[in-house]
Amino acid sequence: MQMVSGESRGSQLLPVLAQLVRFLRQLEGPDNPSSVALSVLRQLADEGPGRVTDLARVTRASQPGMTQLVGRLEKSGLVRRVPDPTDGRGVLVEVTQEGRDLRTRTYTLYAATLDGLFDELDAADSDAILSALPALARLAEAGEKKSRS
Repeated sequence: MQMVSGESRGSQLLPVLAQLVRFLRQLEGPDNPSSVALSVLRQLADEGPGRVTDLARVTRASQPGMTQLVGRLEKSGLVRRVPDPTDGRGVLVEVTQEGRDLRTRTYTLYAATLDGLFDELDAADSDAILSALPALARLAEAGEKKSRS
């Protein structure tokens, strides 16, 4: 894809990101979690136990849909429900070691798949992408901060 002068930076970046996300989603299958399930496992592993309502908000899923997903993840042994220590009536969802391991295996598969794609690029393109990663990380962090405010 050639960048077009006059287009906004966002409108140039968006189709590239969407294409990469579509490609990674094609790796989903019986042995790999869906992107939403992987997002839930990541959220719980990184941020600690959370309420179903918060997981639904963060992943932009409906609460009934998240309740069903958490039920499937729980049945698979990837998460468990635990009492909320701050609310005797509340329940939190936490990731299990099996869920952490699945997340790690999935990320390893994704990384290996992307490494294979890097092997198809010339050195200049590969270097350009790697050089852009710190800036892309800052862009992602800015998006995270904005979504929390």
